[in-house]
Amino acid sequence: MTRILFITATRIGDAILFSGPLAHLARTHPNAEITVACGPLAAPLFRAAPCVTDIIVMAKRPGDAHWLDLWRRTSRRRWDMVVDMRGSLTSWCLRAGERRVNRRRPGAEHRHRVAEAGAVLRLDPPPAPEVWIDAAAREEADRLLPPGAPILALAPAAAAPFKEWPAERFAALADALTGPGGALEGARVALFGGPGDQATSQAVSAAVTHAPVIDLTGQLDLVSAAACLQRARLFVGNDSGLMHMAAAAGAPVLGLFGPTDERVYGPWGSNARSVRAGGPAHEADRGRLRHAETSLMGGLALEQVRAAAEALIEESQA
Repeated sequence: MTRILFITATRIGDAILFSGPLAHLARTHPNAEITVACGPLAAPLFRAAPCVTDIIVMAKRPGDAHWLDLWRRTSRRRWDMVVDMRGSLTSWCLRAGERRVNRRRPGAEHRHRVAEAGAVLRLDPPPAPEVWIDAAAREEADRLLPPGAPILALAPAAAAPFKEWPAERFAALADALTGPGGALEGARVALFGGPGDQATSQAVSAAVTHAPVIDLTGQLDLVSAAACLQRARLFVGNDSGLMHMAAAAGAPVLGLFGPTDERVYGPWGSNARSVRAGGPAHEADRGRLRHAETSLMGGLALEQVRAAAEALIEESQA
């Protein structure tokens, strides 16, 4: 029995971007017992992942004490392989037959997170992100999004206000795509977001005039959200975990960028595209921008997003 410890991200988006190597390990070691260590927000992503027999939730503690907690829970076992996407010191303090640790090198600041994850296992091309959907989540999606008109999925909120495209433009985009003559004429609009995103979704819902709106904001666990997103004819959203989830689930995805760098965090996949406001962003600016309390996405015009969405709909249908 191969015992593997897989240490991954706290944030949902990064955990999804780093999921390809986990899927690769499950395929190449089908009899393995894989323990995943991650943050509490990302933990539900792995409930249906193949070969995952244990999930260690690392709740952040002062002084990085959560890393000491992880060492205490894992140091008594000898691991056949430790894979550490976080590049932590803890992974070097465990007994392991093989150790693969993410080491970000100077000059690689524009490398996509999926390529970074693949490099940890020396995989080129890197394995694509995956989400694992169980029967319970599919049943929930059947109930919430029954067969019928196509679904335009929108995620108008983000983890930080500076990454949010204005709500009124999301509504105008929905009307343009679903209204008479639109590329998704007659489609239903489904809104996605977390428990704190209701106000943003409600602002979009109130302004949509041409389509029925199904507001799922704050109502879904992560796996059920993935099952619902898998049904979308098109997903449009800001740089967020939901954007990466939709791409991993196989939906055509249009990601909206401005202050963050799509070269690092763009949606991944053959049906994934990005549009951005303004000139190139640099990942080093994130620490400064994260304190901004208003949107920095005003330079992304509605017509630019609409044209990109229509092109992606045509490509994905073809």
